[in-house]
Amino acid sequence: MAITSRAPAPGGGVAVPPAGPHAPPPGRNTAWSEGVEQLRRAATTEPGRLRIIGAVLAALVVLFGGVTVWEISGRATAADDVVGRSQPLSADAASIYRSLADADTASSSGFLAGAQEPREVRRRYEKDIANASRLLVSAAANAGAGENSRKEIDLLGEQLPRYTGLIEQARANNRQGLPLGGAYLRYANEQMSTVLLPAAQRLYEAETGRLYTDYDDARSWPLGSLGAGVVALAALGWAQRRNYHRTNRVFNHGLVAATAASLVVLLWLAVGHTVARAELSAARADGQESLKVLNDARIASLQARANENLTLVSRGAVLAEDKKSDKYDVDFTKNMSELDAGLATALKLADDGSGRDPVTRAVDGVKLWKQRHATARETDLKGDYEGALPQVIGDKDHKDSSGAAFDMVDASLEEAVAHEQQEFTRAARDGLGALGGLVIGAAALAVVGAAAALLGIGRRLSEYR
Repeated sequence: MAITSRAPAPGGGVAVPPAGPHAPPPGRNTAWSEGVEQLRRAATTEPGRLRIIGAVLAALVVLFGGVTVWEISGRATAADDVVGRSQPLSADAASIYRSLADADTASSSGFLAGAQEPREVRRRYEKDIANASRLLVSAAANAGAGENSRKEIDLLGEQLPRYTGLIEQARANNRQGLPLGGAYLRYANEQMSTVLLPAAQRLYEAETGRLYTDYDDARSWPLGSLGAGVVALAALGWAQRRNYHRTNRVFNHGLVAATAASLVVLLWLAVGHTVARAELSAARADGQESLKVLNDARIASLQARANENLTLVSRGAVLAEDKKSDKYDVDFTKNMSELDAGLATALKLADDGSGRDPVTRAVDGVKLWKQRHATARETDLKGDYEGALPQVIGDKDHKDSSGAAFDMVDASLEEAVAHEQQEFTRAARDGLGALGGLVIGAAALAVVGAAAALLGIGRRLSEYR
């Protein structure tokens, strides 16, 4: 290692090498320390203190406005999603389920009619399949669909053509009077009940979960904005009180204007969000919860009708777990119990006559349906299949069939669903409207308030010049 030596300095000391070109002069502070020192010196004089107070007040007002814009923008976006995205997607998922269940019901009804399938029954089946296919395409194209939803959409898109193929096989054999048609129909129903409908149910639950997440996001309190507003108003109040004690002047116009602007934003924020929260809560309680119950009730009625038809189609060929009872008749009884429970809940949730009346008609229809089903079932158990058939599907001489009672129930539930959908949309739009203008208003008033605070402090500073 090389050893360097330093030349002796005059007087016998050791010479210190010269500092580099970027080294700070001895004893000089950094920029941060100099800034702190200047601020400290400024705080020792009244003009300096006023400048600091003005800057702090302006910053607090701007912070209040900025946090308000940020939080309310997020809540307004969530509320807009409730109205325009997540609830419609949840409704579409429920419609997919209903269309599939109704298609299964229509296919079994058409099969029971024999080779001469009624044209209106066939049209109903085709309409249901077309509606389910259209909604699946729309759901698949939705960029907001989650991964779980996409899996179910893909599964439904893959399995639906297989189901329709089985139904066509059943129809073709039924037209020729071949017993194999019943086997195809039962297998198609099994595919519907074990694959398609569970997938549609999972899709509905996933989309409804997203809807409730958007609800929670839209309804959450903007605590940051409220806290920033209180702090800004407290600081403005303190500054005016300080000004009064030092000058005996009651008002400083700039500070009063800044206080007024901040107070308007705070009140607007508190009232607007409270109204929005209340309306969104009403949309959920009075609209969405009723819709969910009614959708479940309608699905139970469709499944009950399909099982009622399949009871005649299978003629006891498929047994329940007890190996004695007819599987489809057992499932029918279970579906009707679910329907009764759903209608009872729907009556409790209905908050006006327009919502209660169709549900009441559905309750009456279910009672009639049960009576007619019991009569038809008794006839079938006696071995009179030809006598039981018109009591279930109806003909020119049997208008009082169980099918007619089911149609009454289905039409009443459809009317109730339409009413609750309107109630939801109205309340949700009112909630979104309560937040309207708050983002722009808060930003504008924050700028005005900050400028007014600076002008007010500037007016006091001018007295020292």
